[in-house]
Amino acid sequence: MLKPRILVVDDAVVVRRIVTTVLGDEPDLEVVGTAPNGRIALQKIEQLNPDLVTLDVEMPVMDGLETLQAIRAAYPRLPVIMFSTLTERGAAVTMEALMHGANEYVTKPANVGSVTEAMDRIREELVPKIQALTGLAPRPAARRHGAPHTPRPAAPRPVPTPGAARRGAVAVPTRRTARTPELPVQAVVIGISTGGPNALAELVPALPRDLGVPVLIVQHMPPMFTRLLAERLDATSSLSVREAGHDEWVEPGYVLLAPGGHHLEVHRRGTRVYTAVTDGPLENSCRPAADVLFRTAARAYGPGTLGVIMTGMGADGRRGTAHVREVGGHVLAQDEATSVVWGMPGAAVQAGTVDLVLPLRQLAEEIMARVQQVAQRPVAHR
Repeated sequence: MLKPRILVVDDAVVVRRIVTTVLGDEPDLEVVGTAPNGRIALQKIEQLNPDLVTLDVEMPVMDGLETLQAIRAAYPRLPVIMFSTLTERGAAVTMEALMHGANEYVTKPANVGSVTEAMDRIREELVPKIQALTGLAPRPAARRHGAPHTPRPAAPRPVPTPGAARRGAVAVPTRRTARTPELPVQAVVIGISTGGPNALAELVPALPRDLGVPVLIVQHMPPMFTRLLAERLDATSSLSVREAGHDEWVEPGYVLLAPGGHHLEVHRRGTRVYTAVTDGPLENSCRPAADVLFRTAARAYGPGTLGVIMTGMGADGRRGTAHVREVGGHVLAQDEATSVVWGMPGAAVQAGTVDLVLPLRQLAEEIMARVQQVAQRPVAHR
């Protein structure tokens, strides 16, 4: 099997050396070149035909954002991982890059003077993302117009339904033999990771101001990044979007985003539900974790919970979607074709905890239909 070929772009010699060394130690990856700025990077992409580019945010001559825009114009399917500093400016530019088509990002170690620590951090964060985005199966001609092939987890065979077939949706086999009677949706909970900012930028603005229920989101991101994402979504949406605070009432018509580095829980007190922002243990190596939000939402809202599991690497949300279905709630999943990585939704589908798989462009419509109890979709059972 051919190894994915990586181009490392960074103006700092020490960073290029560290990244090249880390990736060179991986038997399934190959670094085919480096570049100190975007202009040289574009030349090397043409010459070397890489399968993935790691791209520094701040560089002289041609910075990361300019380079990304040029890459997307010429190579729309070439995976790009941004390298950014954990600063206000670094986070803001990285967010801009994600909105302009970057597939993922990695934050640089704060102290590159400690080479061993820097290498460990980069190995831990960068290597799995490269593996997820390339699938360890690069194609020779996947550059300018070809789509990169990423093997996905095996999933149950979809079962089309009469209503879903017309819309490109499929109901999936489930492990439950009976469904709880339909009840009104009281809350929508969303778990998302790789490819999330772009997907949320399409989904959230498509939801109407009068949706009538709260929307709670876990997007895997560090502190500062989630606040910037919430601000961007708020500026383009009719619903009010903000980072969740601790012990605040979860109101209908608001979208709350889990703050980076903290779990978002919801708990019922009488007739109202309140948030809890916690520093609990990592789950699925994540904080925030979708499993935490889904699990507590299932307890707070019961069968009125509508879970949505979207693009992302890993399996976070798989156990959480099981909790939602156990209490009689329902779960939607983004389909493989529109997911940057089908790890999270694929894992839930494989576990049999998803009712309906939909393309990204149809998720908002389905959420609105279920909230309004319109056009409920039939579900196939085992």
